Amino acid sequence: MQWTIPGTTLEAEREQADRTGERFEALFSAGGLTLSQVASVTGLEPYTIQNWVKRGFLPPPRNKRYDMEQVCRVINMNILRGAMPLEQIVKLMAYLNGNLADESDDLVDDTKLLFYFVRLAARARYIGGTKSWDEALEEITGDYAEPVPGAREKLTRVLKVMLTVWCANSLIARAEDMLRELS
Repeated sequence: MQWTIPGTTLEAEREQADRTGERFEALFSAGGLTLSQVASVTGLEPYTIQNWVKRGFLPPPRNKRYDMEQVCRVINMNILRGAMPLEQIVKLMAYLNGNLADESDDLVDDTKLLFYFVRLAARARYIGGTKSWDEALEEITGDYAEPVPGAREKLTRVLKVMLTVWCANSLIARAEDMLRELS
């Protein structure tokens, strides 16, 4: 079944969510992406991405190119934008990774966080109550090696928030479509 990879404009097979990393590696095989390419992949305006760099939410591009880690940070933030204020997004990302301008204190890099989330979102339609979420998260993050005690719990909490916000964004978009049909 076709779907749009969360936080992006990229179409994919939902059943291939576990292979999102391979798709992204292919995107970056020739090096980093330019600002216009990042904007195209995310659907964001270039000035939004530049603003996030200026505000320290995203490391600046190197040689006018964004690497996969930077693009994944943009996508992770984009997933949360519709139903969560930017200040809360930054707080959530900092809860997991400390200082957003310093990648050396990260409990999980943004690339891995995105790929975990995409796998979780692909399974969302099958997830029922909280217990099912916990089972899905355990399966998805099974390869995660805690750099410090408690890191897995933080990762799980962040992924639960991300999934909840993503679902809320989907419901908001659905409601907006329904309202358009009324006119």
